[in-house]
Formats: sequence, C-alpha cells, structure tokens
Amino acid sequence: MTKRALVIAHDHLSTAGHVGDRLAQRGYALDELLVVPAERYATPDVEPRFPPAAEYDLILSLGAPWSVNRMNAWIRAELDLLRDAHRLGVPVLGICFGGQLLAAMIGGSIERAPRFELGWTEVEADEPELLGPGPWFQFHGDRWLLPQVAGGGAGAAIRELARNEVASQAFVCGRSLGVQFHPELTPEVLQAWFDGDDEGTADEVGVDPEALVKEVRAALPEARERAYALVDAFLARVAGGGVSAE
Repeated sequence: MTKRALVIAHDHLSTAGHVGDRLAQRGYALDELLVVPAERYATPDVEPRFPPAAEYDLILSLGAPWSVNRMNAWIRAELDLLRDAHRLGVPVLGICFGGQLLAAMIGGSIERAPRFELGWTEVEADEPELLGPGPWFQFHGDRWLLPQVAGGGAGAAIRELARNEVASQAFVCGRSLGVQFHPELTPEVLQAWFDGDDEGTADEVGVDPEALVKEVRAALPEARERAYALVDAFLARVAGGGVSAE
C-alpha cells in the first residue's frame, strides 16, 4: 500500500525540494496543501481547511516568512492538526517555521533570535548518525525555546539534538522531528525567497543574494545528499520508533 504524506506549504514560494524528493523515492505519495495563496501573500490571514491527521502516514510542515506568534486562525488550526498527529502517532517533520510550530505544540515558546541567521552554518550535533553538523542553510529570524519540563503540553518527553550560538537547531518529540534549518532548499526556491522579500532581509543582514544563490547551486550535490540522509534517518530512527524520546 502506498504511504501518504501531507506536505504543508505555507506560502507559494516554498517547496518540499530535496526532502519531498526523498520521501517520494521512499514510497510516499505527496499531497500538497498551500496555506496562503500568492494573492494573499501580503495579507495572510486566511482560513484554509486542514485535512484530518488520521488520513496520513506522515506530515511535512515547511517554512514560512511569518512568525508563529501571529497566532491567526490558520496557525491555530495547524497547531490543532499537529496535536492530533502527535496523539495518533503520525510522524511530523517540521522545518524552520514548521519546527517552531512543533515546538509550540509541545509547550515551547517562540521569540526573536539574537540575530537573523542567513547562510550556511554548522551545528553542534549530539547524534551525527541522525543529524550531522552540516553545513545547513539557515533563513530565520525567530527561534524556539523548548519547554523546561520534558513533554511540555504534549505529554511526551523531548530531547534537543543540535544547536549553535544563535538557536536550538533540532529536537525530537515522540515520532516527530523539528529542525531550524532548511534541508529542503534548492537554488530556485532561495532565489524566489529573495525576489519576494519586500523587507530587504539580505541587505539588513549584509549578505549578497546573488552570491548566496550561486553557493547553494554549487553545493547542490552535497546538500542533496545531506538532506536525503536526514530523511532516511528520520524515517528509520524517529518516525519508525527507533529513537526513544526519553
């Protein structure tokens, strides 16, 4: 039987990229839900209908240019979806904003990071066989704070897996994994993010968008392999129950 994965794309500029490719290679049929259509990008207070978590074998929640702290109707609805997934044992892979949603679901909080992370970074990884040091590509201004008491509001133990000097970078909770970086990223998507960034984040951070896109393109084979390895480890050691969250 074909396994089904719900891919939650929060905006029209983002795709599942390498992560989606690997899930498809591993036998998943991908159903994409676009939360905020292009015409509502500047006014993203939409009310999409999320399908039941029970219909899927896995949920992939991608990044977004907005903050989880907006807590508008669709963010609250997606948090409800993730709670149902957790209760039912449906694995979730949350990337950047998706990872922050996962952290909020288990009782963590979201705050502004001490600086905006944009570009390649390595992380301090506790379990390289699950998640290596990278380099991983970062594009975020918020960060999560995991709950101090294991389990938080979700009732299951959590464990931080990686970090750097700016933010916690990965954690596991039950059969789910949140990462702060972007293993899915392709050069085409990064270019689209820069083209759609009306706030001039690259200028504010002091990076050259053209140079970064070229770097991502040059690093494509290695980045793809790291993303594939991350998906494989997630499926085997987290979603498959091989890693205890105790």
